[in-house]
Amino acid sequence: MSFDMQRERAADWRFVLATDLDGTFLGGDEDDRRALYAHLEDRRGDTGLVFVTGRDPAFIEELCGDGFVPWPDFVVGDVGTTIAAIVDRRVTPITALEAEIAELWGDRGAEVKRRLDGKAGITLQPTDFRHRVSYYFDPLRYDGEAARTVAAMGLDHLISADTYFDVLPPGVSKGPSLLRLVDWLGLARARVLVAGDTLNDYSMFETGLPGVAVGGSEPALLTRVADKPHVHKAEAIGAAGIAEAMRRFGFAAAGEPDAL
Repeated sequence: MSFDMQRERAADWRFVLATDLDGTFLGGDEDDRRALYAHLEDRRGDTGLVFVTGRDPAFIEELCGDGFVPWPDFVVGDVGTTIAAIVDRRVTPITALEAEIAELWGDRGAEVKRRLDGKAGITLQPTDFRHRVSYYFDPLRYDGEAARTVAAMGLDHLISADTYFDVLPPGVSKGPSLLRLVDWLGLARARVLVAGDTLNDYSMFETGLPGVAVGGSEPALLTRVADKPHVHKAEAIGAAGIAEAMRRFGFAAAGEPDAL
């Protein structure tokens, strides 16, 4: 299916779930996940699914390949530095949407690794990414020098879950990249529900789109969204928290509000 055909199909969507994976779409118990996934699959004609994640394309292809987790229609991956469609069950970057991201990054991965080598509190992740560099984060050893170095390079950094330290192109994160995709598809923003659970999801909630911080979210995220009325703070964990928000915002399928 071509990108143009996918954009045409998106015109029929009355609801789009744009969700983080770890702790969110993949969170909660198996029954809750199975119920949400089945509900979304049953509504494929009028519902879109976008993964908005720090995970890379290879992870998503492996995750969905086993048949339990549904395939998304689109992916905003690598903490917003990848914007892609699913073509023949492959995560396929949409070059037109990534052009500015690539330009802002400027192929600086090698320089970032060199400048941050040996900085306290961060350890390089083994996966190579196209437009970012990612580290494991140790808050007990971290002294702030890595962040200062990144800022001096004119790049952004993001710490999430006290576990990850990402170096990103300036101004690029999940939220802005998701809006780029939403507008390219011509979707009504009021029909897009964003879902997350850690600080690297915060930029999604800054977009003003209806949102849900699922139960069990990182306390720092809950503090940041406490005064945002468009963000539902769910009691239920993971997938069940998404279902709770779908009911709260009226996105559950017409005539079957208890299906989730």
